[in-house]
Amino acid sequence: MTDSMWAYQATSGHRTGTDLSGFKVEATDGGIGRVSKYSDTVDSSYIVVDTGVWILGKHVLLPAGTITSVDAAQRRILVSRSKDAIKNSPEFDKNKHTEDAGYHEQVGTYYGTPRG
Repeated sequence: MTDSMWAYQATSGHRTGTDLSGFKVEATDGGIGRVSKYSDTVDSSYIVVDTGVWILGKHVLLPAGTITSVDAAQRRILVSRSKDAIKNSPEFDKNKHTEDAGYHEQVGTYYGTPRG
């Protein structure tokens, strides 16, 4: 896991303080859901995506390093992973994601390094 996995890429267009709640999220091969929660915390930035019925209402944690583009005007976020990669990601754990460094390591390792 690299520290940059938990930071927004400079080229993503993300601006700290932008409310990402409700933004549509698109994988490399189509829509995956909407942002239900997000963080701009240094070295721990992420979005939580509510996938709705796509994968039975699962919530997934995506490190900010997976985000390639934030379009505030269109309220849309593009990520550099496929729907299958996101579907098969570690289960989002709302109790561990803020308190368990091992959980962040597991998710970061799964997604690898940022790709643009």
